[in-house]
Amino acid sequence: MRMLALLSKNSETLPGRTGTARVDRDTRRLLDRVEPGDIAVLDEMDLDQVTADRLLAAGVAAVVNASPSISGRYPNPGPELLVAGGVLLLDAVTSDAFDRIRDGAKVRIDSGVVYADRLTRREPEVLVECLELDETAVADRLSEARNGLAGHLECFAAGTLEFVRTESSLLMDGIGVPDPDLDLNGRQVVVVGDGPGHAEDLKKLKPFIKEYAPIMIGVGSGAEAVRRAGYRLDLIVANPEQLPAKILTGNAELIVPAELDGYAEGLDRVKELGIGAITFPCSGTPADLALLLAHHRGAALIVTAGAPASLEEFFDRCRRDSNPATFLTRLKVGGAIMDATAVATLYRSRVPGALMALLVLAALVVLIVAVLAAGHGSEILAPVQDLLHRADLWVRETIGRPGAS
Repeated sequence: MRMLALLSKNSETLPGRTGTARVDRDTRRLLDRVEPGDIAVLDEMDLDQVTADRLLAAGVAAVVNASPSISGRYPNPGPELLVAGGVLLLDAVTSDAFDRIRDGAKVRIDSGVVYADRLTRREPEVLVECLELDETAVADRLSEARNGLAGHLECFAAGTLEFVRTESSLLMDGIGVPDPDLDLNGRQVVVVGDGPGHAEDLKKLKPFIKEYAPIMIGVGSGAEAVRRAGYRLDLIVANPEQLPAKILTGNAELIVPAELDGYAEGLDRVKELGIGAITFPCSGTPADLALLLAHHRGAALIVTAGAPASLEEFFDRCRRDSNPATFLTRLKVGGAIMDATAVATLYRSRVPGALMALLVLAALVVLIVAVLAAGHGSEILAPVQDLLHRADLWVRETIGRPGAS
């Protein structure tokens, strides 16, 4: 017992910060779990202000990020807020932070190294090596990001002008947009892209799909997600080389993205499988092509799942060539487009089935009471009418309450 106390005392004198590790790749879930003094281990490229504010409010002692907290794409304010608030910020140098740091374990951080905080080991166990971002390092990276932002905007402006010059007829008038056998005019359309979270977005749309039976367009691996979810796949926009034969040989029509000169990768596979396909020359992404096709073929509403067009996507250096097309495509489609999350939110606010069942039950009660009271005069109806009136007021208030579900 005395030996254990001695070891505990020695461990408290070790340099650095000690705390309980909270480990989760899902940042939203992690933010709900962190407590004062914890060490948050997350995976958040370009750590944003909202996340930083939540971490500060939770009182975390340190943040270990498996992705660059400042990638240089744009000057994100999150890291600056954390460091100014006294939170130790580290970017993991190795890629095994989530494998090495166990959720709920006690860890110690010193000089950019995460150690296992164990009393029974004389030699400290190194878990992850990191790069500590102090105020100077954060300021330098943000300065570089601001300089890179100017170059990014210049590149974007030049790309936008080039896209308008070469493809304005496609964008504005739909010249060159394929005309599939599928009739999209006046229909609701769901475009399932291959972006992050496309399967989760598709799950959110289950009530919408059940009610409207929309046209389902799969983009890239989004076509597989549609089939896995058990929905009918109507149209595919993808390189055939990237999809399995069972998807391509189904009943869905196939649109193959092509270069402006007409070359389309994957046509050899189309011939090999003996299926039909239409090429779509455009410099945009496959998701852009799907949106333009749905819009110019008269879709009444276009719901996107896994096809993000966020600020982070805009500043992604890997998408510099396609960003102008994505930006102008979204402007063209305009008010006809909605994100899956927005549609799911609207459906959560609809009148729930339980209340509808209650209304039907109330109607049946009225009918039964009327039959029973037929030979007993109005004295039996008065209290029943009062009760039904109260029930009616309650139902109306519940339905009118924001976010009723």
